[in-house]
Amino acid sequence: MSDEEYSATVLGSHWFSGPPQPQEAVPDRVEGSVMRFGPGVTAAMPAPFPVVVPVVVPSRRRGAGLRRYALAAVVLAAVLAYLGWQRFGPGIEVREVAVTTDPAGPACDATADVVAVVGTNGRPGTLTYRWVRSDGTKSEELTERVPRGQREARLHLLWTFRGTGSYQAKAELQLLSPGQRTAAVNFTYRCTP
Repeated sequence: MSDEEYSATVLGSHWFSGPPQPQEAVPDRVEGSVMRFGPGVTAAMPAPFPVVVPVVVPSRRRGAGLRRYALAAVVLAAVLAYLGWQRFGPGIEVREVAVTTDPAGPACDATADVVAVVGTNGRPGTLTYRWVRSDGTKSEELTERVPRGQREARLHLLWTFRGTGSYQAKAELQLLSPGQRTAAVNFTYRCTP
């Protein structure tokens, strides 16, 4: 189709007829003055008396809203204070320190396991300590992390002996922090050929 043959005013006949007109509705039956059209719902009967629903408006007293949440606020503050004390409260405290080893001493060319037991208050923290041996050897500063709830820490010193003879040994734990404490144990290394 060319542009000359096209016309915007030429429309199909359905555009001119308009929407379809409804046919006259015929009632199914007539009952007195009420006409029924199909199985629909009948008109509602008016109530024999007016229906009144009372509306109750609660009185607003001053401070009633604050009192409603007071208990929840107190409980929340107590829980937050307890959690803060658990997290940021007093740190680890040392209650006692004891050092032990096998009283018979190590066998020939063997290692003595010297154990320090540090009793704590169960709070989390870090112990800083060093071992000092009677042969003049001193360890560097060592640390032991103690988790919450653990009431003692075991610190080990492994001291190896070689050769024949007898040696009076002493191992001392120097606790540097928290607080300063010392504890020691004496034992004898004996090796006869």
